[in-house]
Amino acid sequence: MSEVKLHPSLDNGIKPPESGFAGGTLECLCSTDKVEITIGAQTLHNHACGCSRCWKPKGAKFAVIAVVPREKLTVTANASKLAIVDENAPIQRHACKECHAHLFGRIENRDHAFFGLDFVHTELSPQSGWAAPGFAAFVSSIIETGTAPELMTEIRGRLRTIGLEPYDCLSPDLMDALATQVAKLNGVHPN
Repeated sequence: MSEVKLHPSLDNGIKPPESGFAGGTLECLCSTDKVEITIGAQTLHNHACGCSRCWKPKGAKFAVIAVVPREKLTVTANASKLAIVDENAPIQRHACKECHAHLFGRIENRDHAFFGLDFVHTELSPQSGWAAPGFAAFVSSIIETGTAPELMTEIRGRLRTIGLEPYDCLSPDLMDALATQVAKLNGVHPN
């Protein structure tokens, strides 16, 4: 099996989180006047994402994305350079208007199971110590962005080799959280 390229932070070895790491900054890719986001917490649910909406660095098949509590994320520099990519999307991705890097995604729908969590790309951080990816989501979706279907067995094998279970949805725990929220909204779930 060849070493299929997935994402630089996956291909170059997944780095373990640092004990006690409590956050840092993210910066857009501009050479000057960078958009800066300050995150005051360690990330959760870090994963490789193959969906067609997540921002990926040039040449990457997957995004690497995690979440943090909304109140732990602050835009600390050049907020005027941010724009929402698609205001109708469930996750409103805030990207730099100049370099197009996505800094964070926010869910505004209070009924969504992930309301209160912001999606972030820690690969845009100059700090190390962030939580490591734990699974791969929406793997089949990379076909929608140009990956040949005949490569999928090799890609799933590569993901497993580096310790990421490939799913064509989110991880089972996160899918359970989504289904639980739908049940609550429909009056089916007692909690």
